[in-house]
Amino acid sequence: METPASSPAKPESPLPRALFLTLTLLTGALNAIGFLALGGVFVSVMTANLALVGIAVGGTDPDLARNSVVALAGYITGVLLGARYGERCERRNRSGVRALLGGELLLLCGVLAGWLVSDGSPAAHLRTVLLGTAALAMGCQSATIRAAAPPGVSTTYMTGLLTAVLTDLLARRRPDWDRAALLAAIPAGAALGALVVGTARTAAPLLPVVLVAAALTLSGGGPGAPGRADPG
Repeated sequence: METPASSPAKPESPLPRALFLTLTLLTGALNAIGFLALGGVFVSVMTANLALVGIAVGGTDPDLARNSVVALAGYITGVLLGARYGERCERRNRSGVRALLGGELLLLCGVLAGWLVSDGSPAAHLRTVLLGTAALAMGCQSATIRAAAPPGVSTTYMTGLLTAVLTDLLARRRPDWDRAALLAAIPAGAALGALVVGTARTAAPLLPVVLVAAALTLSGGGPGAPGRADPG
């Protein structure tokens, strides 16, 4: 894969490109489900949630403030736990990707179980628990990809990726289709998430479970990841 002449080549990942795309689809879907059905906040876009905290305080909306803080706390906890485990695996010269994705799968199965128990309409207290659990899963995923992927690759936040794509476009550089595919996967996943909430609400969290299970299957290895993607 080409890199700009002014930039050093980035190392390739042993993880397949399909894994990154699947996890990005998962992010879009889970963000849509969280926003539409778990309190109007996001489970991976923490910059937006920080803004929502300010909006909630300025507009005296305690429910929005609580939901934003719960999502932030869950995500931060997931990042810290995932990063700590990843460091332990690195010291032992082994990959923790499969174990971390397995943990994410368990968390999302917990979200699905709570959702099914409430027939897709969880009460406020259960909704808060499910929101925090979903954000915890996203934090874990973010830490996993940060440790295992080439520098700059992310499946949970895309602001920097969008900036890079637009910069390349303005500079008339050759398009990086891997990077563009990751960017497109977010709205595609969100569309799927919104669709299942609207048409099969009771089983909506099954979609993220299926996607993370697919990612776990793909994590056994394959061709390199999109090495030029930038963080958001």
